[in-house]
Amino acid sequence: MIRNGRRKIALTAVAGASVLALGLTACGAGGSSEGSGGDGDRALRVWAGSQTPITANYNPFAPTVLHGALGPIYEPLFFFNKTADSDPVGLIGDSYEYNEDGTVITITIKPDLTWSDGEPLTAADVAFSFGYEANNPEGNGLVSAEATDDTTVVLTYATAQYTTEFQRLGSTYILPEHIWADVTDFANFANEEPVGSGPYVVDKTTSESYTLVANENFRGADELGVKKVQYIAVDNNQTAQDLLAAGQLDWTGMFIPNPDDVTGNGAIEWINTPQDPTVLYTCSNAELGCAGPQTDVAVRQALNVAIDRAAIKDKAFVGLTGDISPAFTLLPRDEKWLADPANEVSPQEADAAEAGSILEAAGYTKGSSGIYEKDGVPVELSLISVDGWTDYNDAAKLIAEQAEAAGIKVTASTVQWQEFSDARQGGDYQLIVGGVIGTSVADPFQIYRDWFGGTTVESTAPVGTEVPAGRWNFSRYSNPVVDQAIQAAVSTDDEAEKQALYGTIQTEIVRDLPYIPLVVNATQTFYNTKDFTGWPTEDDLYAFPPSWGAIAAGYILTQLQPVK
Repeated sequence: MIRNGRRKIALTAVAGASVLALGLTACGAGGSSEGSGGDGDRALRVWAGSQTPITANYNPFAPTVLHGALGPIYEPLFFFNKTADSDPVGLIGDSYEYNEDGTVITITIKPDLTWSDGEPLTAADVAFSFGYEANNPEGNGLVSAEATDDTTVVLTYATAQYTTEFQRLGSTYILPEHIWADVTDFANFANEEPVGSGPYVVDKTTSESYTLVANENFRGADELGVKKVQYIAVDNNQTAQDLLAAGQLDWTGMFIPNPDDVTGNGAIEWINTPQDPTVLYTCSNAELGCAGPQTDVAVRQALNVAIDRAAIKDKAFVGLTGDISPAFTLLPRDEKWLADPANEVSPQEADAAEAGSILEAAGYTKGSSGIYEKDGVPVELSLISVDGWTDYNDAAKLIAEQAEAAGIKVTASTVQWQEFSDARQGGDYQLIVGGVIGTSVADPFQIYRDWFGGTTVESTAPVGTEVPAGRWNFSRYSNPVVDQAIQAAVSTDDEAEKQALYGTIQTEIVRDLPYIPLVVNATQTFYNTKDFTGWPTEDDLYAFPPSWGAIAAGYILTQLQPVK
């Protein structure tokens, strides 16, 4: 979404919802089960994901942050709906405008806001948040953030910031200065008793679940209906599916190959919104400390053509996924940003002969075992996926079979979520089946900067060092051509110029393949429509619907209403 000149953006206010109070159920950490329907006094029950056991971490900058912190507790200024090319919705913010050259953004926030601890939330907190180190990494371009009165903030940047509108206004978490001014080691701050602006506060955290309750100081507190939300930890998809079918969960974002298994209870409906790429992460950059055959671009290229994506779509994802572009443009939404039509879709069928030709041209020869090798070292790779993520686990097994047919040895195994998180953060891996966070506006810039940006744009770090907060380049890819194009794209409001810059980026990443594209992932969301209404639907997709969606989940919670 590009804003021109001094065009002022007036935003729709967040509409409150009215849902009755819900009590804690017995299926998580304990408690009484008081009622079974929307009229009952029970919590809205949400799958917390595979982070088991739960550790209290509500730091929005931590890689292990609990889902409920992002949106229900901490908010950015505005909510951007990634499922549509629409104007953002005001949360803390009310409106914003750019100056003529795009270097200054003047933001007006809502008046009379309050933090969850009762302290006033003013423009001074917003200015502090933009200047805070975790929100303002080196190279961010921020010159100053100044509160000119209690409701006005002026952000000044060294260069125009049209392309980073979502980053600045839709994903910068606003922090209470009276708390965070004393937090100097933000990377290791667990923030067990968070103070936020969102609709919920933490009530209780155990190893099995955590419970949020309504924030009485929330700007829409009087209209907020869901008074209690319980996030329940389950370490695998099948158990979560069983709980959903049994009526013990109300909202999940998970892969279920046969949705009829959980919709037969008459309470659960589902929606599929493919948005986010599923890829093979490769620790690709030997110069930043990656080790293994995958650091050779020829090996990545060979593996790319050895993969039978049609089989993976059918067998691992039961036909629910979309075709992926190696340019990481979400089609047809981002069609105008695709420079070369040849990069519209990654190869769907395996081509073992082409894989062999690529390796042989790079100096590899096939050994007696049928596996290619170079200088006596065979092309043997380890591939991990998260235990219990059945679709990803099945995809990994298929990739191992397909690679071996092309003379590449891939050993697939599963790990616990924490081990997966540690591996990709630190770079101690060779291949991972994982997801890429799709763009929140109809523009691939966010993926290019966050996932492909190198050391000069502060999106990655050497192996052994965590990737900077808010960035996701776990492959350690660092290409000066890509970085230069990213930096230039930040400042342009010219569509043709941006298309040319994106074309440069696409040429580099399609060749280098630091992330090997697999599919646009099926994003299934299951929700209880018997007891609650107001969910995003195909007819009214007002927000990205899965329960784990950062920011969107908090917005959805304010929209739900009971069935009385």
